[in-house]
Amino acid sequence: MRDTAPRAVTTICRALQEQIEHGLLASGSQLPAERKLSEVFDTTRITLREALGQLEAQGLIYREERRGWFVSPPRLAYNPLVRSHFHAMVAGQGRVPATEVLSARLLPAPVEICELLELPALSSVIQIRRARRIDGRLVLYVEHYLNPSYFPGVLDFDLTLSLTELYASEYAIHYGRVRFDIVPTALHNEAAAALKVAVGSPALRIVRVNRDQHGRIIDCDLEFWRHDALHVSVEVPE
Repeated sequence: MRDTAPRAVTTICRALQEQIEHGLLASGSQLPAERKLSEVFDTTRITLREALGQLEAQGLIYREERRGWFVSPPRLAYNPLVRSHFHAMVAGQGRVPATEVLSARLLPAPVEICELLELPALSSVIQIRRARRIDGRLVLYVEHYLNPSYFPGVLDFDLTLSLTELYASEYAIHYGRVRFDIVPTALHNEAAAALKVAVGSPALRIVRVNRDQHGRIIDCDLEFWRHDALHVSVEVPE
């Protein structure tokens, strides 16, 4: 007899969690199809999906649109106080980074960006949209907004590389003071499409407003991380 009670959800969660913790379901591996899992646990798809949803909320598994469920890899340690960039941070933790440019153009600055960059109304900004991977897995959708006054010709460069290094090598601009705002959120259409997950999936939104070595606000980043991809850890020096 199929059991749809909350007890069945707890049983499924505990069983899959134990398999993951003991390495029987390896990091990054794909779970069997929902139909197969329903048969294994002798339960309904509704009950199974409730259990899978709870494990997803805990960051133990994740779902990709049209591909199925996977075991989450280890989270990336992220320390906002450390001066680094995505590729260096990921590679420094023994992982493999990759970046794809989704679009890069000059456009009228949205109101939020005008406020973040302290620009007057009807200003133009350079927008660079990128999707970033760790070990082949899409984890980050980011929108960079640059004040074009400081970066003439930037759209002609290879924007899959580090903007931090590009600023330094081509414009003699180095990051100075940085402001971070970190809040949980749900993925909007563009971010969800870039990360190949459902609209409304949980995420961590990090907004960075960057000044250069002269104290000028030069750009800002709107980052949308998969909620299970990141571990924010900060140690404040004495």
